[in-house]
Amino acid sequence: MEITPLVLTYNEAPNIERTLSRLTWASRIVVVDSFSTDETEAICRRDPRVEFIQRKFEDHTTQWNFGLAQIKTEWVLTLDADYVLSDGFLNELRNWNPAAGLNAYFASFKYCVHGRQLRGSLYPPRAVLLRHARGRYVSDGHTQKLKIEGASGNLSSYIDHDDRKYFSQWLRAQDRYAVLEVTKLLASDPSRLRFQDRLRRKIVFAPWLVFFYTLLGKGLVLDGWPGWHYVLQRTLAEIILSLRLVEARLGPKSGDGR
Repeated sequence: MEITPLVLTYNEAPNIERTLSRLTWASRIVVVDSFSTDETEAICRRDPRVEFIQRKFEDHTTQWNFGLAQIKTEWVLTLDADYVLSDGFLNELRNWNPAAGLNAYFASFKYCVHGRQLRGSLYPPRAVLLRHARGRYVSDGHTQKLKIEGASGNLSSYIDHDDRKYFSQWLRAQDRYAVLEVTKLLASDPSRLRFQDRLRRKIVFAPWLVFFYTLLGKGLVLDGWPGWHYVLQRTLAEIILSLRLVEARLGPKSGDGR
């Protein structure tokens, strides 16, 4: 079964080479880039299997749907540039035969900090392997959801999520995500939101809950400094979201803080 990997990039020089190194089995790799200003393009073009397409970024939903339109095989493997396929995942792909009636497969993730796997995270499973003609992305706050025609299944192996970009890049991205997430939270009927999103709307609870849940509930206190890095990172992301919610409650006269 031929599968085409699809990767989105923007200034992913610290990550993309490791991701591509685990795709040696693919005859064609599609990379949709949002006009990176670092070495991302040079790294990708060193691999003759990579079709490097640059497209102005509008939002992740549009970018992913554009990428799906470039796929020529029935199946596509959709990857962020910081996803690194594990040995188990590669072995599963080698022996994989799609079940009749299934149009997508979800994978779980092992979150890594500076290359070290954590024992847990808040990162959810994601549909990564799909019949490209049977899926389309729709916006969902700061991220996107995949709408799949028909049924989906689960892969038994995992993918490493191993982002090596600078903290300053992460911080800027979190603020952009928070602005989009606030728009979604305030525009939604609270009764239709997930429990964690209803907590976020209350502003003060989510950062504390994330801190203690990741530190103790997920056991990251046992992972040393990498665990603390993740705990503080996720808590900070919630604090940024809470600040943006407070800002929205204060109204336009408060300015946007940028």
